[in-house]
Amino acid sequence: MAQGAKNIKINEVMTNNTANIVDEYDTHLAWIELANVSFTTFNVRGMYIATDTAVLDKSLTVPERVAKMSVIPNNFTRSNIGGRQHLILFLNSNPAKGAAHLASTIDASKTVWIGLYEGNGVDLVDSVTVPVPLGENTSYARQSDGADEWEVKTPDAVTPGIENYIHLTENKISQIKHDDPHGIGITVLSMGIVFSCLALLWIFFTIFGRIMGRKQREKHDTAKKAHKDRMMAAQDDEDERAFPGEVAQGASTDDTDVCVAVISMAIKEYLDDIHDHESDIITIIPKATKWTRV
Repeated sequence: MAQGAKNIKINEVMTNNTANIVDEYDTHLAWIELANVSFTTFNVRGMYIATDTAVLDKSLTVPERVAKMSVIPNNFTRSNIGGRQHLILFLNSNPAKGAAHLASTIDASKTVWIGLYEGNGVDLVDSVTVPVPLGENTSYARQSDGADEWEVKTPDAVTPGIENYIHLTENKISQIKHDDPHGIGITVLSMGIVFSCLALLWIFFTIFGRIMGRKQREKHDTAKKAHKDRMMAAQDDEDERAFPGEVAQGASTDDTDVCVAVISMAIKEYLDDIHDHESDIITIIPKATKWTRV
């Protein structure tokens, strides 16, 4: 509980409310805003609000100190403050008017001190001193929720119940200057974007290069195969013209050589007129049969 209580901050104070927010009875009262600067919910019921600097006297007993403070009631349904949420409490009021109304008093014409104590009435969680009396409907607020720097806000820039850094007259450039005065955040963001883009380009061109390289190799292999097929077809056509029968029958190289030798020898004998010479005489030898005439 103590660890969670440290996330509750007095975020904004208005001591001279004449035309700002009103309570349930349409009354303008001084108010303070508590902010939960964490992202988890914390219940502030049982904690104390003090406006009397006498409570800072460490010699006081707990009952004596608590008697000088106003407790946030246990039956306050809005006391459960969600992460990054806010709670408005009215001062100079009567607790009988509602749980958000506290009896702690402040004098708008004087320097005001406000403290937030844990439920034990001993540990001071947060405090603020308004250094000068505030004008009507102006507030004293942190520059942003939970920030250490405080500023006086004009009536048109008061932000009860919402984050303090949103100003009506603040443009985007002013917000960046306000949130990142040294430019560290925008520098890291810019460099992160640049390096991310370079990394994406490197990945893209690496993948693209591999794809194109693969296609180029496939194209080269296809062209090489087609050239090889054309060369083989041309060789087959040449063999067919030289030895049509044997190439068609798939004759081997040795058989082709034998055929060439035989054909060459036949042509040689024909040209040398080497052949048998016949007498052109037919000899018939008679033979007696039963049909022979006597």
